[in-house]
Amino acid sequence: QVQLVESGGGLVQAGGSLRLSCAASGRTFSPSAMGWFRQPPGKEREFVAAIRWNTIGTDYADSVKGRFTISRDNAKNTVALQMNSLKPEDTAVYYCAASQTTSWGTLKSYNYVYWGQGTQVTVSS
Repeated sequence: QVQLVESGGGLVQAGGSLRLSCAASGRTFSPSAMGWFRQPPGKEREFVAAIRWNTIGTDYADSVKGRFTISRDNAKNTVALQMNSLKPEDTAVYYCAASQTTSWGTLKSYNYVYWGQGTQVTVSS
């Protein structure tokens, strides 16, 4: 079935940038949306950003709006998260996820059923 693999995490200083990538396997991969979530240490998982796969549409958490940009390459089955002006509060394990169903709600509310293993992002102060 579908496998998602994240890459690009690491340790950066506050104000720096990182670009996360997510590669999806499978010849039948055709999600409704792809998203990025994160789980800071000691906290619950939270929504970061998402993008519709076949139409134009993105959504971002207020905490990252203006700093992070999500993008996709449908031909390569990849999604990326460009993270600029990183803050220590961005420190978390970042997960790539995919949804196969649409929703009347926001991209955040989509049912994400496929998940990667996560990649660590640490922002030092």
